Parts: sequence; structure tokens; C-alpha cells
Amino acid sequence: MTSGNSPSGITEPAGVAAGNPRRSRAVPLPAPHAAVLADYTATLERAPLADSTKTKYTSRLRGYLAWLAVQADAAAPDGGPLTDAAAAAGAVRDFRRHLKDGRRAPNTIDAYLSAIDDFYARRGLGRPRTRRERDSRRTTPRVLDARRARRYIRHVQLTASPRDKAVALLPYYAGLRISEVVGLDLTDVRLSARTGELRIRGQGRDGGKIRLLPVHADLRQALTDWLATRAGWKGAGSHPALFLNQRGGRLSDRAARDIITGLGDAVGLGDDPTEPFSSHVLRHTFATQLIRHGTAPILVADLLGHGSLDTTRRYGLPTEADKAAALNALISDH
Repeated sequence: MTSGNSPSGITEPAGVAAGNPRRSRAVPLPAPHAAVLADYTATLERAPLADSTKTKYTSRLRGYLAWLAVQADAAAPDGGPLTDAAAAAGAVRDFRRHLKDGRRAPNTIDAYLSAIDDFYARRGLGRPRTRRERDSRRTTPRVLDARRARRYIRHVQLTASPRDKAVALLPYYAGLRISEVVGLDLTDVRLSARTGELRIRGQGRDGGKIRLLPVHADLRQALTDWLATRAGWKGAGSHPALFLNQRGGRLSDRAARDIITGLGDAVGLGDDPTEPFSSHVLRHTFATQLIRHGTAPILVADLLGHGSLDTTRRYGLPTEADKAAALNALISDH
């Protein structure tokens, strides 16, 4: 695909159509392409994504459509890259090359590609197989296999105190970071006999972002038990924190980590020093189980609070066990 001259009435986006590495500005699109963008924006409104993610995806797709509009063989969106999967794959490869020629940063290029992937997936054409700029030699996060996960859950259920049980199950059943666990306030937890909801405030780069999570039945029972017990703890009537320490203050990150690693160590999960057990292993296990059971990456990203689908996709990377199992499928003479 080769770039053509900008048709009359189209303002090329700085940094995308014009190759300028500075931030793109909004551009008027031809009516057919504007309709495509409007349809995608409406679809995103119903998607389980943070508002900031929706805004970024819409902006990046606008840049792609503006570039696409000036291509000689993509003047009309009722054919070519917007309706044909093979043509779409070629167009996205050319757009990636165009961004590289414009000296866009690798992270920026990958951000555009993630938005375009989402667009084509929602359009029913599947995600174009376009290589990312960042190092693709990522390793699969360490997770618990089914046997170790059951061992951990069983031990927590049978031996942990009400507070420690709730702390230990949140990363596994809700995918929370440890900072999100200890950051929960009483007002962030809503429970009923059959349902529940957690209000999670993002930490670090996600600070200020709010996501709402449903509560797994086993986690709901653990939280219910802790709330009943918490009423008798020091600070219960004055401190907003969901999890209290013995002095009546908020439980610290370190104390919560120690609770989880202690329970894991008790059933041998920390025996291998090359693969240490931690709360993050439970979060990775949560995400990997969902991905491998067919949950859409975009939904898993929303549950985890990820800003990019690329971060979530690593949970679908093959493990060493997967590679060994693949080789075992080969026919042999014994």
C-alpha cells in the first residue's frame, strides 16, 4: 500500500498522516470514514473498559482512519481494509511502517496497534497479525497449576483467621494487587446474600481510576465472615479501612504480603527459590485461568485494571509445560 495525496477537505493528522512525531490533532474525516468511527465509538460505550481507555482507542483509530482515507485503494470504506481481513492485515502493516518512518516511539506504535486490533475484533474481522515493536521475547508470568491452586485455597479455607482468609483470597478470586487489597475501605465493599461488588481504586499510574468488580461466591463468604468479626476489633468504629491491624490502623502492604506468603509456604509453594511465591502469583493465576478458559482479553484487562491489552495478552503465552505437551503429541514408534 502506498500513500497518496490528501484529498480535498481532509486535514492530515500531525504525527500520523503527515509523519510528524508530535501528538496528533483531531482531523475531519470523509463522511464514510467518520461513520465508521462513530459506530466504533458507540460500540465502545458498551464495552467494559475504563473511560480513559475508550478515549485513547477512539483517538488512535481516528488517526488510522485518517491515514487510510488518503490511500489510493482505500478511498471507500465499503471495501478493502475495512471489510476484508487479508486487506486489513496488509493495511495495518503499512500503517505500522508509516509510524516507524515518522519516528514514533515503539510504545506509541504498539498503542496504536492495540486500538486497531480492538477495532477489527469488534468489526468481526479478527485481530490483524501485526508484529509489535516492543521486545516480543516476553516470558509467561509464574502461575499456580490446578493442583497447587487447590492446595493453597484448601489450606486458606481450613486454617486462616477470618481477616487473613479474606486477604489471602482477594488476589486469587478478584485479581487484586496487594496495594489494592489493603487500600479497600468498608464503603468499597457491597455484599448481599447472592451477589457482591468491590470498588477498586487504581494505584500508581492507575491512580484515580475506579473499577467495579463482581465478587466470587467463595470470596463473598470470606468477606462476610471478616466483616462480622471486624466489628470486635480495635478501630472498627473509627477507621474506614476494611482490613485492620492489631493496633486498629490500616493493614500494611508488608503485613498483607506476609500473610499470603506464610500461607503459601505452609503448603510448599515457596520451596523453590527460583520461583518465589507471592500475592502477584495469585493475580497472575487469576488472569491466566480466565484467558485459558476463553474469556475475552478485553474483559480480563478490565478486571485487572490494565490500560493496554498488550499487558493482558502475555497471560496467553505458552508455558514450558505447554511446549512439552505439544511435543508429546508427536507420533513415535514406541
